[in-house]
Amino acid sequence: MTSTRTSTSRTHSPAHSRPRVLISGASIAGPALAFWLIRRGYAVTVVEKASTLRGGGYPIDIRGTAVEVVRRMGLLPELRDAHIDLRRLTFLDADGTEVASVDPHRLTGGVGGQDLEVRRGDLTEALYRAVRDDVEFLFDDRVDTLDQSDHGVDVTFRGGAGRTFDMVFGADGVHSRTREFLFGPEEQFHRYLGHCFAGFTLRNAFGLRDEVMMWNTPGRAAALYAAGGDGHVHAFLNFAHPEPPFRAFRDPRAQRELVARVFADAGWEVPGMLAALRDADDLFFDVVSQIRMSRWSSGRVALVGDAAYAPSFLTGQGSSLALVGAYRLAQALAGRDHAAAFAAYEHGTRPFVTAHQDKVGDGDAMLFPTTAPALERRNAMLRRLSTTPHPGLRSG
Repeated sequence: MTSTRTSTSRTHSPAHSRPRVLISGASIAGPALAFWLIRRGYAVTVVEKASTLRGGGYPIDIRGTAVEVVRRMGLLPELRDAHIDLRRLTFLDADGTEVASVDPHRLTGGVGGQDLEVRRGDLTEALYRAVRDDVEFLFDDRVDTLDQSDHGVDVTFRGGAGRTFDMVFGADGVHSRTREFLFGPEEQFHRYLGHCFAGFTLRNAFGLRDEVMMWNTPGRAAALYAAGGDGHVHAFLNFAHPEPPFRAFRDPRAQRELVARVFADAGWEVPGMLAALRDADDLFFDVVSQIRMSRWSSGRVALVGDAAYAPSFLTGQGSSLALVGAYRLAQALAGRDHAAAFAAYEHGTRPFVTAHQDKVGDGDAMLFPTTAPALERRNAMLRRLSTTPHPGLRSG
């Protein structure tokens, strides 16, 4: 989808100046891409719809190849200092009785001492600090129209300003506006995995530290994630739902009502979690889903991270794919025009992405069984895992 050209005056770059690029999104993929592009001689602008950098947030994983990427960025020591070393993951049944307690690495596939787990805000802040002196950031704004031509991409921002860039990159997440501009509505790329989730923080009145406690009944899970000693825990409420609740996406009140209705009769600490949910000012609600596309670029515009290939949080690989994808996209741009670079980026990155996306099956995530028999099978495996030296747990 391409907008009509507006009459807003535009700033064009002289032919001898550095190539100018715009990145939409200042979370992970966007600043990571900016980091590598400024080192390749690009003048980079990042636009972000939020009014400030988003701090805090739930813990995320940085694994495998992504650890090497942050090492090359010079961020590894800082992120190792911010690493959360979870001691245990405890599963509970419907009445709060312990089912099993296991080493988190044996479930996540992470490698102790190598892979990282950090608060999302710690990663975004580290990325921002690494580029803020060399990158123009436009907060509390967003792209309103894109119009491609032979000379570049004309962009009109929500505030009315117009500028021209040599390339534009969409790093604006699962519900990417850039992707909609290029390829149309999200529904055609959205692979729903049968679950919804809500995340928020609340006061740590549970005596938890560096651990996760997860309560389950068929189709429902509630977790308290205590990372560090800041006096708060991250709360997660996950539930099976037959269809994506699209009407709730942009309505926080509808999100709260849906979650409260699903968990109305739940036990353990869930009633207190629902009470905290009503007043939470950092609620994050979404569906468990993937973005699958046959191509990630059109003309002078390309997508990176969740906007192009969200793997779903069940894989634990979203942030890692964003970091690796940003690195490979910038690498592909070295010595190539945009068309050849985008083709090389897709060719080189797609097998890596597909391998991680394929790790999750439709709606039958190991940690969130939707039927009583599936829940009992999972619990039996957890009990075996907690009492044997087997290196990992696999779904059956």
